Amino acid sequence: MNAEPNAGPIIRIEGLTKRFGPIVAVDRVDLEIARGELFALLGGSGCGKTTLLRMLAGFETPDEGRLFIDGQDMTDVPPYRRPVNMMFQSYALFPHMDVAANVGYGLRRDGVKAAEIAQRVAEILKLVHLEDHAKRRPSQLSGGQRQRVALARALVKRPKLLLLDEPLAALDRKLREGTRFEMVRLQEQLGLTFVMVTHDQEEAMSMATRLAVMNAGRIAQIGTPHEVYEHPASRFVADFIGIANILDAPAGGWIALRPEKITLSDTRPDLAHAVAGRIVDVAYEGDRSLYRVETQGNGIMTVSTTNTSRSAGEAFARGQTVWLGWADEAGQRLEA
Repeated sequence: MNAEPNAGPIIRIEGLTKRFGPIVAVDRVDLEIARGELFALLGGSGCGKTTLLRMLAGFETPDEGRLFIDGQDMTDVPPYRRPVNMMFQSYALFPHMDVAANVGYGLRRDGVKAAEIAQRVAEILKLVHLEDHAKRRPSQLSGGQRQRVALARALVKRPKLLLLDEPLAALDRKLREGTRFEMVRLQEQLGLTFVMVTHDQEEAMSMATRLAVMNAGRIAQIGTPHEVYEHPASRFVADFIGIANILDAPAGGWIALRPEKITLSDTRPDLAHAVAGRIVDVAYEGDRSLYRVETQGNGIMTVSTTNTSRSAGEAFARGQTVWLGWADEAGQRLEA
């Protein structure tokens, strides 16, 4: 029986499966997404995240399972009848139209009156800080501005749910960092639900309220960025999110140990675990340094140190003999 609208999660997915010939792209996925979340589907190429997003949008039809949006069964409902809008990776702006015309395009197609279109376009352009660019063409905008035009076009129709396919992939690194904060601000200000697909773990970790790590068509783990990073449920998740040293556990299984949880020193540390090693590689990254240390028994381990002073990044050198130490609680026991 369908849930009442405005009660419960805005998205409920039950046993959703999609096959392309012999390939199972999405494999019996169950998922609930709450109203007002910025939820990320995170994973590498071919993990099923984009297929799952396209089924939410209605561009793909599941072979099995059910899909509910706002309490209504949308499994077989066409895209144009869903309370959903989608922002594509390419932005897909019309080059011959100015910004205002691009943003208002969907409203014109829906038959909204011109006066209301003008008002809603002006409101949304102000929200994305593009009110002074209404008459410019896409070719006259920067990459970040084109991204905001595409976002405004998706938001102006006031969807209950906004789907974003790799929304920041076309931007350079510095612009991506600033745009992340802008998108989170907009999502919180509007109170909408965003579902974002990304392969970029840093993007998902910095933006999402919760995320699902996908692998081979299934969800490997769901949680807040902090939960997934600090308490990975499996070796796959520990390896995929950030850097992890995977150590054999005495009672079988593995222990995941993050590089920043390890101390690096030239004398044996007074900690529960201590191993000697030799630095084989150094990567200076400005705010931190990464060291790959060859140890006896644990192979090569990666250690991260924070460079809080100008000389901190030069404290250890390649070829130097060092000690690694960590507390019992620093490690996280993993399932297979």
